[in-house]
Amino acid sequence: MSTKWLSPDEERAWRAFLRVVVAVQTGTARDLASIELSEPDYEVLSTLSEQPDHTSTLGRQADKMGWSRSRLSRHASRMEARGMLRREPDPADGRGCLLVLTAYGLEALADAAPVHVASVRHHFIDRLTPEDLLAVERIARRLGQAP
Repeated sequence: MSTKWLSPDEERAWRAFLRVVVAVQTGTARDLASIELSEPDYEVLSTLSEQPDHTSTLGRQADKMGWSRSRLSRHASRMEARGMLRREPDPADGRGCLLVLTAYGLEALADAAPVHVASVRHHFIDRLTPEDLLAVERIARRLGQAP
C-alpha cells in the first residue's frame, strides 16, 4: 500500500486545525484552573447536571462523554474525594454503579458556568463571524460522520 502524503495545502490546514484546538483548550483550561476546576471536572459536572436526578450509570456517562469507563472511574474517584459526586450501587446492574452529582458539585458547576461561558466566548465564539460558526458546525458534522 502506498502512502498518500499530504499536499502543502492539506498539511497547512491540518497543522492550523491542531493549533486552534490546542489554543482554545489551553485557554479554557487555564480559565477553569483559576477557579480550581479542570476541564474534565467541568465536563463531568455539566453532563451529569443534564441527567434526570443528576444521576447516570458510569457506562452511560462514559459513553456520553466519549471516555473509557476506566478513565471516568478514576476521575470520578478524585471528584468523589472532593465531594462533587458520589457513587451508589446500580440497582439494574450489580457490577455497575451510579454517579450522582452532590449539592456541592451543583454549586461548583453554578459557580463555574459563567467563567466557562466567558472563556468559550473569549477564546472561540467572539473571534468568529456568524458565517465562521456555521462553517465550524458544518465541518464538525462532516467529521463526526462515520467514514
